Amino acid sequence: MFFNERNTSAGDESGQCDQNCVDVIIAARNCEKTIGRAVASALAQIEVRTVIVVDDASSDKTADRAHAADDGSSRLTVLRLPENLGPAAARNKALALCTAAWVAVLDGDDYFLPDRFSRMLALAEGWDLIADNLLQTSEDHGHVDVLLPTLGKDPFKPVQCHFETFVLGNISRPGCDRKELGFLQPLMRRAFLLEHALRYNEKLRIGEDYALCAHALAAGARFLVVPMLGYVAVFRGNSLSSSASKTHFERLRDADLDIEALAQLTTAERAAVRAHYRSIDAIVQWMEVIESVKERNASRFLAAYSRSLYVTKYISARLGKELIKRSFKRIRRTVPSDVLASRTQFVPARLAKPGA
Repeated sequence: MFFNERNTSAGDESGQCDQNCVDVIIAARNCEKTIGRAVASALAQIEVRTVIVVDDASSDKTADRAHAADDGSSRLTVLRLPENLGPAAARNKALALCTAAWVAVLDGDDYFLPDRFSRMLALAEGWDLIADNLLQTSEDHGHVDVLLPTLGKDPFKPVQCHFETFVLGNISRPGCDRKELGFLQPLMRRAFLLEHALRYNEKLRIGEDYALCAHALAAGARFLVVPMLGYVAVFRGNSLSSSASKTHFERLRDADLDIEALAQLTTAERAAVRAHYRSIDAIVQWMEVIESVKERNASRFLAAYSRSLYVTKYISARLGKELIKRSFKRIRRTVPSDVLASRTQFVPARLAKPGA
């Protein structure tokens, strides 16, 4: 069930803060190598009133490195949780301390480019959520990409994001780079969050941003999505989203049941939520198939595989790709290495991968 507890301690202070000030919340776990960069990039934004770091029971020096990034302006708060509660609960801890007119989320791996908030706040009038397209990169390879080359069929331009568009924009396709709208990190009007008692769903370890935005849009939030203004998302192979368990996906899937039950949704909006539910359920059943194969449990395999036509098609596609991948691995093991080496020298330079 969605977490709906009002923040009464800070709710009366919104009028005391300039409407162009921002509190940045950073939920972090084992980010000692990157948290300093994240904190410094937030403090460098002149609109930032407070940066609140919640160390979610890290086993490394995340909290120490966060403290070390303090610029001496008394705008940094670092909380250390005694046990790991997950990103949603950690963010709720930070939200309870926010007093600024706007709230922004920054992951401990990511960072802001200069003047991100000044550009966003220049567009803020009349909106409850403002999200900019993300710059995506990797610590390992340094390749820079954008999250959304287009939104719909048109070249990317500022556009209002409605409930149905947002939910359908969170359905990923097997084999494609993830480009879900739920990866966006919007600037959120704190008064709107308070008015509608919106908080992160603490049952979720993945997809908590999706659930919060979906509830906000269902409550009538006006959501503006604009081109890149300076959020850099740094992806790493051992992130929580890349190592999510079946239980994590089951909870995300079931969160759609709460969203679909909202009375204010239209028929088309409920259909969008059901489509998102099916897409997450397909991932759950794929994981069930993997477990059943390991256990050699035919009945469990068939139950997952035949759950629905959508799931059957999804699993069949995944199985086909796995077979192709394994076939190529077998070929590489049987072809002599000198033959492979002789073929690579004829690859045109313009087609060769970086570092090849």
